[in-house]
Amino acid sequence: MATVTVRNLPDEVHRAIRVRAAIHGRSTEAEIRDILESTVRPQERLRMGDALAALGRHANLTVDDLAALEQVRDKTPAEPVRFE
Repeated sequence: MATVTVRNLPDEVHRAIRVRAAIHGRSTEAEIRDILESTVRPQERLRMGDALAALGRHANLTVDDLAALEQVRDKTPAEPVRFE
């Protein structure tokens, strides 16, 4: 696991985190981990697979529709990107 050092954290911010940690019954370090995780990985984030499945249900796509799309799909292998 990675380690992060936060420098120049204002005293009032540190105090607020300590209070919040005490309210939640955990250490300051655990509270900071929870804050960071909930910020960068919120529970209500869009999950691409779920969104595509919902879109398919909303469009009332059937197995026959998917088979028809597969028949007209371009199956040519993609060319790798060249940075020359």
